[in-house]
Amino acid sequence: MFESRREILFAYSVKDGNPNGDPLNANHPRYDEETQQVMSSDVRIKRTIRDQFIHDGEDVFIDGEAKTLDKRFSELKKKLNVQTGKDAMGKCIDSRLFGVTFALDKESFSWTGPVQFKWARSLNKAKVDFIQGTGGFATTDTSEQRTFRNEYKVPFALMITYGIANQNSSKISSATDEDLSKMINALWNGTNNLITRSKTEHRSRFLMEIEYKPNFEGHIGALDEKLSIVNKDGNRLSEDEELALRSLKDFAVDISEIVQNMEKVKDKVKQVKIFWDPELNLKWLDDLKQLLGDKLTIEKKR
Repeated sequence: MFESRREILFAYSVKDGNPNGDPLNANHPRYDEETQQVMSSDVRIKRTIRDQFIHDGEDVFIDGEAKTLDKRFSELKKKLNVQTGKDAMGKCIDSRLFGVTFALDKESFSWTGPVQFKWARSLNKAKVDFIQGTGGFATTDTSEQRTFRNEYKVPFALMITYGIANQNSSKISSATDEDLSKMINALWNGTNNLITRSKTEHRSRFLMEIEYKPNFEGHIGALDEKLSIVNKDGNRLSEDEELALRSLKDFAVDISEIVQNMEKVKDKVKQVKIFWDPELNLKWLDDLKQLLGDKLTIEKKR
């Protein structure tokens, strides 16, 4: 089980891509019309992590292929040398972390995932562009057939998601601190490894993990809502300025509200770990360093 509660804040940039297409809406990026924010579901985030787990050689229950539970369980029984669903799920890192519902023959059980993510939202207001294009292929040596395609892309968005690791739920699924560490790395590396046509320019920019002291049941909460996008002078951008963003060079991220909230719980914090791409300009980071001292470790990553 987890030794203690943790909070996770993750930011990644998207340029000329589709963070999370809606298959029921012609693969249009998920979008909040009221706030003009691009969105990505927690399922998409977990898929990114699972894909990286598979790349790293970890055993997972949901491997991304369409198959019945009966078939997948048969595969796992053979691979993992187990006989029951609980034994199989207990050996799969995604089931331990994200939970599972299993019902096959006379065996049924449900684990609430100790790690849960919110939907990601863009920190900036963003627009969605509709693109039309053509493609061609030869049907004979002397003729060509052309096809037409429609697609959507987001010029630029800084996506933010928030997650929490519940030490109490981890008792049921037997998720461990080592599992959490692997998940943090899979989230960062998996986002950078989303090398598809619509997700080539997905880049991890900032990840903060707050680990609290054992037996502390509280947390700050909603870290994703405590960030703001500003210009290099620290002033809020106008709507038009946000929509015009195309690069990390065009803005900074103000984390002062996180610093203020961290001060209220700093005595309950065991440690804070940060992965950071310095291309992302962070306002008030020095204040966080001063507040936490040796409780804070920052690893610069590109």
